[in-house]
Amino acid sequence: MQPVHSRRPRVTLDMVMWVFTRVSGAAIVVIALIGFFGAMLMGARTQMDLPTLMRWTFFPNPNHVVNSNIPDVAIGWSGPFWQTLQILIVLFGATHGLNGLRAVLEDHFRGPRILPAIRAVLFVVWLLVMAIAVAVVLAD
Repeated sequence: MQPVHSRRPRVTLDMVMWVFTRVSGAAIVVIALIGFFGAMLMGARTQMDLPTLMRWTFFPNPNHVVNSNIPDVAIGWSGPFWQTLQILIVLFGATHGLNGLRAVLEDHFRGPRILPAIRAVLFVVWLLVMAIAVAVVLAD
């Protein structure tokens, strides 16, 4: 009887990004829930309308709630915890979305030269989005 040799699958960009897409989708939901419940605990349930609450949940920037009746918005919501939360939601959201765009573009365009070009352009776009997002978050 011959021993059965199982081949280990190669780790490719597609496999890594497939796993990342699932993880980042779940992470976006968890981060949004943290933002939602954090806003509720900090007084949003009685002092903020629903559109403002949703803006703050998905990008908890103190400027989003400055017109509400909540006193000292900038003091409570511009700390390092909320800044980290903002950066994480942009990181996961931008990477998740640009990976989906990469998959769609690679389905439609084939060729030994075009695929690296698509990946390079999307990587540069991702870097720009992340740099702008971090600058906006830390500017407050």
